[in-house]
Amino acid sequence: MSEIVIRHAQPNDAEALRQINARPEVIHNTLQLPHPSMEMWLERMKPQPGRRHLVACIDEIVVGHLTLAIEQNPRRSHVATFGISVCADSQGRGVGSALMREMVNLCDNWLRIERIELTVFVDNPSAIALYRKYGFEVEGTGRKYALRNGEYIDALLMARMK
Repeated sequence: MSEIVIRHAQPNDAEALRQINARPEVIHNTLQLPHPSMEMWLERMKPQPGRRHLVACIDEIVVGHLTLAIEQNPRRSHVATFGISVCADSQGRGVGSALMREMVNLCDNWLRIERIELTVFVDNPSAIALYRKYGFEVEGTGRKYALRNGEYIDALLMARMK
């Protein structure tokens, strides 16, 4: 298998990210809506305070994405949240682990982040296992957290402390 390279996302990655997040298998486990527009992705990729976009590439093809959002409220500036997506064809190949490893490195060693938070649907065991691998613990359950395919789905609230 080719090496997974993690780098900062570039504006010209927007189409690849739109394609990854348009796949039903990916939408199912995120808060994305079907049929993401290119305009939305171009807007999302614009620099914003406290936001970093990482991409995972195999053979220079974007196969994964992680957005890290550092809380801007001074009282919560030690906290970050993130969202992650991996191309359906590349799941199970270590892409998620590579993105998580680099995100944790940034938070722990460069950004003064003490707490990383996330939500994950309760029926996504592979993601839950990935997060546990990097030290995330369940802090609670958000009942009827989000609408998906016409049903409200519960989500686990997880966090990792430095």
